[in-house]
Amino acid sequence: MVGARFYATTPGMTMNSGPTSLWQREWQACHCAVTFLTRIPLPASPWQDAALTRSSAYFPLVGLLVGSLGALIYAGATQYWHSDIAALLAMAAMLLLTGGFHEDGLADTADGLGGGWSVDDKLRIMKDSRLGTYGALALVMALLLKFALLSALPPASVPAALILGQVLGRWAALPLIATTAYVRSEGTGKPLVGGVTGPRLLAATGFSLLVLVVLEGTAPGAIALAVVALIALWRWHCQRQIGGITGDTLGAGNQLAELAVYLVLAATPG
Repeated sequence: MVGARFYATTPGMTMNSGPTSLWQREWQACHCAVTFLTRIPLPASPWQDAALTRSSAYFPLVGLLVGSLGALIYAGATQYWHSDIAALLAMAAMLLLTGGFHEDGLADTADGLGGGWSVDDKLRIMKDSRLGTYGALALVMALLLKFALLSALPPASVPAALILGQVLGRWAALPLIATTAYVRSEGTGKPLVGGVTGPRLLAATGFSLLVLVVLEGTAPGAIALAVVALIALWRWHCQRQIGGITGDTLGAGNQLAELAVYLVLAATPG
């Protein structure tokens, strides 16, 4: 989960001016999640580190927003073009909405873990904005696999798949943040550390499971198991490679979880 996200304040607002009620705090956290993960031009708000920290509970909700846009684009495009073209248009729309935020994390992670020998080397390479061979390969392969899996699904199943991939992909960041050390002293994901409390993780998980059960009647258990198992393996790999997580590895985890959803759906009969 990388890429610069800058938060502006309107004249007269200060970084220390905070909400006065639980409702206002949660609304500010939700607002922050949307602005952090997407390019939607919401009105300016007084930002605090606390708001960004609390925002992670709303990541699956942002996934629902992004996935719904992709589903609408896909459904509309299939009225005029082949379903493969519709899938590409939906993918492009979601990339535009997010600015390729998580895809950038995947590419940087692949460059760092693939090209560095020591932990310091890996972290330094991940921070480099230039795209290397490993990052380019990971990005191309991930996008091609998404397209191939979506194309393999019955067209009627693709809108739900897009939504589930976005929701569960963003949920995947929460257990990583909650259980794994953040290895940089600063960075895009640093303010999120400490914000995934038990109640907030439970709320985000309940919301994600509700979306899963409502949209997927064939294999919700298999999808949930695949995402959880993959994120557990990814956590183990990150700890083994660099001793914890970074914003980049959170973005890579998002992409892996999204692919896991599509892989299970494409392998499920019906």
